[in-house]
Amino acid sequence: MKNKKSIIIYVALIAGIVIVLNALSGKYFFRLDFTADKRYTLSKATKEIMRSVEDPVTVTAYFTKDLPPAIQSIKTDFKDMLVEYNNVSKGNLVFEFISPNDDEEVEQEIAQMGIAPQIVNMREKDQVVQKKVYLAAVIKYGEKQEIIPLILPGSAMEYSLSTSIKKLIVNDKPVIGFITGHGESTTSAMAQAMQSLNVLYDVEEVNISDTVMLEQYKSLAMVAPKDTLNDYELALLDNYLANGGNLYLAINRVEGDFNNASGFETGTGIEEWLAKKGITVENKFIVDANCGTVSVRQQQGFFTMTTQVNFPYLPTIVNFSEHPASKGLESVILQFASPITFNGDTTLKFEPLAYTSEKSGTLSVPLYFDIQKKWTNTDFPMANIPVAAAIEGSFAGNTNARMVVVSDGDFAINGEGQQMRQLNPDNVNLMVNAIDWLSDDTGLIDLRTKGITNRPLDQVEDGKKAFLKYLNFLLPVLLIIVYGIFRNRNNKLKEIKRMQENYIK
Repeated sequence: MKNKKSIIIYVALIAGIVIVLNALSGKYFFRLDFTADKRYTLSKATKEIMRSVEDPVTVTAYFTKDLPPAIQSIKTDFKDMLVEYNNVSKGNLVFEFISPNDDEEVEQEIAQMGIAPQIVNMREKDQVVQKKVYLAAVIKYGEKQEIIPLILPGSAMEYSLSTSIKKLIVNDKPVIGFITGHGESTTSAMAQAMQSLNVLYDVEEVNISDTVMLEQYKSLAMVAPKDTLNDYELALLDNYLANGGNLYLAINRVEGDFNNASGFETGTGIEEWLAKKGITVENKFIVDANCGTVSVRQQQGFFTMTTQVNFPYLPTIVNFSEHPASKGLESVILQFASPITFNGDTTLKFEPLAYTSEKSGTLSVPLYFDIQKKWTNTDFPMANIPVAAAIEGSFAGNTNARMVVVSDGDFAINGEGQQMRQLNPDNVNLMVNAIDWLSDDTGLIDLRTKGITNRPLDQVEDGKKAFLKYLNFLLPVLLIIVYGIFRNRNNKLKEIKRMQENYIK
């Protein structure tokens, strides 16, 4: 009777604890994050944004019901993130989940917003069927709204959500001026970069020779100038920096002509202006064993074959510093880059952002591109050559200013019309991150490259690859064997105890 009463007490106690925990979980939410990049931990920037929200932000998440397990995790992660946003904002973010597949009117409504379903293959009753799947969200703040048309696994969910909310709550966005008048790339030729920049900034093209107040621009950017800047324009840039302005420069010091298979020096006067500040963009080509390829046509009898050949003049950059402008980047493809060096004084802080590989080198101009050349290790005697750098300090006067210099003017240009091309995402991220570091102090820069890190197995050493393969296969088996041995030993000990004369059950 006593034992029965104790059991009832224990059951009642456990039930009470469960009820209390459920009640607390509705008010408090936390999770442990053991990922390397703290993917499931809200950043300081997000917390500051949500604490600054004065009126309710409404998030309507459009997710299809009964998603496949691989996609269901996206919905779970997004919902958990919204709960955390709600907690940080002290209830100023409210959300709901709707399955558009259940209502044709809802489907038509969100289609007008630009939200389209994704077609995925699903297995139902031993058959593969195609199903329309929605993974989107609409964020509203007052009369304004932002749309996230597609939420993908591995994408920077927090960046998409935080920047959308930031865009809604900010009334006056900082203005970024893209300098024109010297053959620079236009903003329309940088479609991918503009798509990202327009979230937090107003972007304008500006001719600094005109009578304009450069101080109105949070930062100025000059991308791939071709014509020479005169002394008056360079003096305007000096004055802009002296007043605390920020400058982004992506310039070509060398050029390549594929038609003539030749490389030559180019200049606009900006390189001499930089040299006076101790920043040298050398008139040399960087070559790197880790590089892109070019298409080469070869005649094989009656047939013309097109093959891809490594071209060391197109370095693929995979070494980046932990600077905010380059942190989290994985691969940037450059075209005809040059070394950047610094010999200025201590009034400026020079920090390289991106480097070549351990097998790289430089070649002087002019030169001839020999596509058929067999490159060897002796052609790459150098390592870790800076190709992009951040400079901070007093360029003139006593006011602190910032500058980013990249020794390839074309790496983030999409082109226009039929010449338009899709860029490697990190090419765009390097440019936008750099401008963010110059212009934005909210910390959202750290979120753009936050997400699943790409760790391809083809870059893992064979020994380590074999170790991981056998570990993955044998570890579960070993755990079962160890458990079996432990249990067998435990049973034997119990059996020995039962055989003792003074054993009491």
